[in-house]
Amino acid sequence: MIRTGAEYLDSIRDGREIYMGGERVRDVTTHPMFKPLVDIRARIYDMQHEAKTRHIMAYAEDGEWNAIGNRLPHTQSDWWDKRRATDTIMNEIGGIVTRVGDETVGEMWSLFDAQDVLNEVDHQFSANIRNHISRVLQSDPFHVSANTDPKGDRSRLPQEQDPDMLLRVVRETDAGIVVRGAKYETAAAYANQAFTKPTIANWGDAAYSDYAVGFICDLSTPGLKFICRTGFAGRAPADDYPLSNKFDEIDTLVIFDDVLVPWENVLFYRHTRAAMFMRATLHRYSAFAFMQRNLKLADLMIGAALFNLRQTGLDKLQPVQEKLARLAVYREGINAHLTAAITLGERSPGGLLMPNQSLLYTGRVLASSQLHEMMHIARELCGGQICVTPDKAAFDAEATRPWLEKFYTINEDWMAEDRRKLLAFARDLLNSDYAGHRLTFQLFAQSPPFAHLAAVYRNFGWDGPLDMVQKAAGLSDAVMGERTRTPGESDVSQWFDTGTTLKSAAE
Repeated sequence: MIRTGAEYLDSIRDGREIYMGGERVRDVTTHPMFKPLVDIRARIYDMQHEAKTRHIMAYAEDGEWNAIGNRLPHTQSDWWDKRRATDTIMNEIGGIVTRVGDETVGEMWSLFDAQDVLNEVDHQFSANIRNHISRVLQSDPFHVSANTDPKGDRSRLPQEQDPDMLLRVVRETDAGIVVRGAKYETAAAYANQAFTKPTIANWGDAAYSDYAVGFICDLSTPGLKFICRTGFAGRAPADDYPLSNKFDEIDTLVIFDDVLVPWENVLFYRHTRAAMFMRATLHRYSAFAFMQRNLKLADLMIGAALFNLRQTGLDKLQPVQEKLARLAVYREGINAHLTAAITLGERSPGGLLMPNQSLLYTGRVLASSQLHEMMHIARELCGGQICVTPDKAAFDAEATRPWLEKFYTINEDWMAEDRRKLLAFARDLLNSDYAGHRLTFQLFAQSPPFAHLAAVYRNFGWDGPLDMVQKAAGLSDAVMGERTRTPGESDVSQWFDTGTTLKSAAE
């Protein structure tokens, strides 16, 4: 039930219509701008089979091996296993990749929790989500997410402008629905399937809408066209931009040109309540994976900065240590939220163990809102040389090599070549086009900051502070009104007020 890297490569050689720079890409597995990430995804598949990592990347059930990332989370151990597997991947490849499947499959678990809502529309939709979750476990596809449409003029309803600015259903057939429009999808050109869903709740007064549709899209389906942004790989030498050349995940505008979606792949349709429920809970699980990527990015920033400071002896200065401490506080803040979200996990409406929602979403705000500031602190600590250092060709050229060796050799431990490599790594991590893209990508992949704060508002346990002030101030019970926390949302203080242990609380 787990694929090999070779099987994955074969699965995306399906003749799909892919364009980059206006030219047709004939083989996505060999194109120089796609190949680095395709190879990394293939490597992840192979890690599921290798003896040294299979017990980390996969689990055995009913005589078959399945991917840890796809496993439905029922216990704390499931989440610790997922976290360990992701860490193992990032450490193995030496960088950060976001769209590789484990961060997206969790979005389907949110629909698994929404089966009561789906049943209001059609019992078959509820069955479809269960079948697809089972199919993911059985076939181990590379599963990505399709969220954002071109949108057009957002001050107008979609029906009042070009109706294709938002993905919509144009007709029904006996075989399924036919959809038209476009979606931005990272990694779609080299993935197998995408959970495709609306991003807006601008339905007007309609209880039903052709735009309120969610489905699993087989990315080899006829009628799809993939128009990709130009990648960073190959623009400059890998020795000078090691991250840009290896870890750039290609974003794609996927055109749906009257694409047929079989009924068995439709998860909801013409039901705005289901669409709004899905949007409100979309990151109930997947935010964990995004935060873990932020944690690894913090590690890279700390490591690059600290190596640079130890080269030159500046790590002994108190002002420098204070800046390093700020990076450490940021890093450990993310770590604490991830750890506590597992430890105080709570049961979802579908019976899964979801990370504690209040802690997960507040941790996401911490990780995302402070990232740009932490990157600038890391720039300060690395110093101005990351933007002025010559490229490797100058270090190799006969006429310039002696001078660069002289001025870039620090001591007997840090010779010119190691210093050049570190400065090139830090430049690519913090200053390059790739670095800026990764920072902006947070707004796309994790949703904008206002949505983060809205999720915190919906999931924070407001009753705890209200109860405390009511008692402390001697207020009457009447002032409390209706309770503010909806079922399934957590008031973290309850675990401590009742004397319940963390372990038993989560279980």
